[in-house]
Amino acid sequence: MVEVLFSGHAGRLEGRYHKGERADAPVALILHPHPQYGGTMNNKVVYTLFSCFRDLGFSVLRFNFRSVGRSQGTFEDGPGELADASAALDWLQHHNPDARQCWIAGYSFGSWVAMQLLMRRPDINNFIAVSPPANEKDFSFLAPCPASGLIIQGGADEIGNPAMVTSLAKRLNMQRHVDVDYALIEEGDHMYNNHLVDLYKVSGNYILDVVNRITPQKKQRGRRRKSDIIEDEDMLLLEEQNNQEDDFDDDFDDEI
Repeated sequence: MVEVLFSGHAGRLEGRYHKGERADAPVALILHPHPQYGGTMNNKVVYTLFSCFRDLGFSVLRFNFRSVGRSQGTFEDGPGELADASAALDWLQHHNPDARQCWIAGYSFGSWVAMQLLMRRPDINNFIAVSPPANEKDFSFLAPCPASGLIIQGGADEIGNPAMVTSLAKRLNMQRHVDVDYALIEEGDHMYNNHLVDLYKVSGNYILDVVNRITPQKKQRGRRRKSDIIEDEDMLLLEEQNNQEDDFDDDFDDEI
């Protein structure tokens, strides 16, 4: 994993990037929660998603929206952050011209931005939306939803509304030509405290299923299996702390 800086519409944007081993490795972009509630690219949920894609052979990028960390610009509550995400995806695709798939993933506020980017970028093949803020943001723009994906929600979410997210997932899955899976982590709160490994496994199993459906007969060198998925939440967190001890966000009780 390396630190990267790239140009956005409001100035420099800061990110962390992992390059997959294969030239045609699929790519994934991860978007973080609300900047005004402490959300950054070093959020534990964001890093869990990053780790999952990385461990499955993807080239993956997470970055700070404008005004966060070393990223320049001012918060715009949607339009500016969408522009940042588009610039980040451009950078990721420029550095991976042979990528065979393109994924977008986001957590909370980041999932709302991710779904807007999905509507604007037909090159995105699949999505993962974790705890989409269906009680705070309007998702009616997903008409129709242009790609299949996975929605993950914590059943004990004290900030979001699990019932509204369940309803959103059902509405999207009723649309033609897409399959929107829904996974409820029953005891998961908004931060997925003590349930990050559950989040990792649900995400990883979905990604593997999609990738294997697309290329079922290929025996790819270095291909990951479900048995490779991390089993220990402490191991997952320790790995990130070892990589980025100075800027890992350990206190994010108010993030949405």
